[in-house]
Amino acid sequence: MNHDSVNRDASLDIRLADGSWYAVCDPASLTPGRGVAALLPDGRQVAVFLDRAGRPYALSNRDPFSGAYVLSRGLTGSHEGRPFVASPLLKQRFELATGRCLDDEEIAVQAYEARVRVRVRAEAPAEVRDAERTPERVPAVP
Repeated sequence: MNHDSVNRDASLDIRLADGSWYAVCDPASLTPGRGVAALLPDGRQVAVFLDRAGRPYALSNRDPFSGAYVLSRGLTGSHEGRPFVASPLLKQRFELATGRCLDDEEIAVQAYEARVRVRVRAEAPAEVRDAERTPERVPAVP
């Protein structure tokens, strides 16, 4: 296949409360292990992350201990095999998959289901396109 005729694009999507998916960014713009803040249609902020294996995560960007919207700027790590982000202010750790605070079991931030969606569009080779445009000659019946 001629790769010039293939068009790919991707998005990191978050599932909203109504069950729909909302594209927040191009995953190619993310650095694994570092977060970015994104704005949802209802005005809420989310912190979006890709781990080193390319798995996406999304949490509320609001640190419940300080009230500041800073979790997207936190440091990521792993505790007992579970990835987390540590708040850049007071250093509490929040599990990326669940939002649960690893330092205070009473506290959690909202976690969102996240996915990387890739769309691929391929154009048919020129000879196929030409064949589709050329009417087939059917012999006349006497």
